Amino acid sequence: MAELFVAGLSHKTAPIAVREQLAVEEDKLREILLNVHAAGILPEVMILSTCNRVEVYGVADVPGEARALAFRHLAQQRGLDLPSLEPMLYTKSGTDAVHHCFRVAASLDSMILGEPQILGQVKEAFALAQSCQTVGPLLHRLLTQAFAVAKKVRTETELARHAVSVAYAAVELARKIFGSLDGKSILLIGAGKMGELAARHLVDQGAFPIFVANRTWSRAQEMARALAATAIPFEEWVESLATVDIVITSTGASEPIVRTVDVQRCLHARRLRPLFFIDIGVPRDVEPAVNELEPVFCYDIDDLRQVVESNIRERQREAQKAEALVEREVLRFSARAQDVEVVPTIVSLRERLEAIRRGEVEKALAGLPNADPQTRRALEAMSQSIVNKILHTPTVKLRESSRSGHGRGWTEMVQELFGLGRERDEK
Repeated sequence: MAELFVAGLSHKTAPIAVREQLAVEEDKLREILLNVHAAGILPEVMILSTCNRVEVYGVADVPGEARALAFRHLAQQRGLDLPSLEPMLYTKSGTDAVHHCFRVAASLDSMILGEPQILGQVKEAFALAQSCQTVGPLLHRLLTQAFAVAKKVRTETELARHAVSVAYAAVELARKIFGSLDGKSILLIGAGKMGELAARHLVDQGAFPIFVANRTWSRAQEMARALAATAIPFEEWVESLATVDIVITSTGASEPIVRTVDVQRCLHARRLRPLFFIDIGVPRDVEPAVNELEPVFCYDIDDLRQVVESNIRERQREAQKAEALVEREVLRFSARAQDVEVVPTIVSLRERLEAIRRGEVEKALAGLPNADPQTRRALEAMSQSIVNKILHTPTVKLRESSRSGHGRGWTEMVQELFGLGRERDEK
């Protein structure tokens, strides 16, 4: 009997060098997907390929055989052999596969709890499998429900709310200081990667315009182009303190370049507008005494890391709520999947009894040629009520037996008792 399974490797089981080799672009992934599906042992299959995981979701009679087939194809395209991958691979089937899929989509299995990218990546993998026509009813139900679970985790918990990167922690602090970041101007001193990332996050929240100052003019221009910013000569950044709102420093200088006296000199022109320094430099770029000025706020790399550590603890607390939500949704999915086993029998039974009901009502009405509309409606209502009451107990029993793992025996008995199998044979 075909079974739902997921097999793969992730950041938990395989080093980045292996994950990088197995990760493939969409065109190659499409080819592998079609070849694996064409082999005939995977009637339903989807492949999720990211920098942190490569997983095969499928339906197969023998999941181990299907896993070997899929990863043989994935390994061959980079010259790897399957035996070298086997120790890193995991396989989950049935309810465990459902649970894993829901956790992955909800970013509970990610390297960074609550990161939003994985849901988009799962959706892209699903869309690719659909376009290759390798998705069947079971994978469709699984992934549709996984997307709904991820949405519930996002809306019913605060798993993704708390910043867990230094760059984004700076944005979180800026929002606390300014409220809205719309139209807040940024001065980027130095051209470090983390400073650039913080600037990008701020721009995503509406901050603009941006000015870039760097000792190397060509590097300032390069970063300005990347950020749609304006490059200014390095010796002119002090004058900019009178007009900008947020200053990000990441220079690599051996001693502070932002001096208290320079900041104090610009405050009169600012007319009490807050000035926020994000000092990502190690050693620090901003003199500690700057933070004592009013209305100036200064956070260095240690302050930002404390925010990150606090937020990681918050995410872990929210993850517990999310895990409980996922457990409930897995139970719901499993119950529905088990119901699918008995639904055809329930439908056939209803159709059988409905045919009997209609026949008997027609006979009764044939003997009552003068029956008025009210009498006819009463006969219809009474007969429908009888059918519903007769159906109630066997329907409940069929669903209960399916959920306890005994659905097949009960469906066969009901089919035999009501002649449902013979009726299908006659058709």
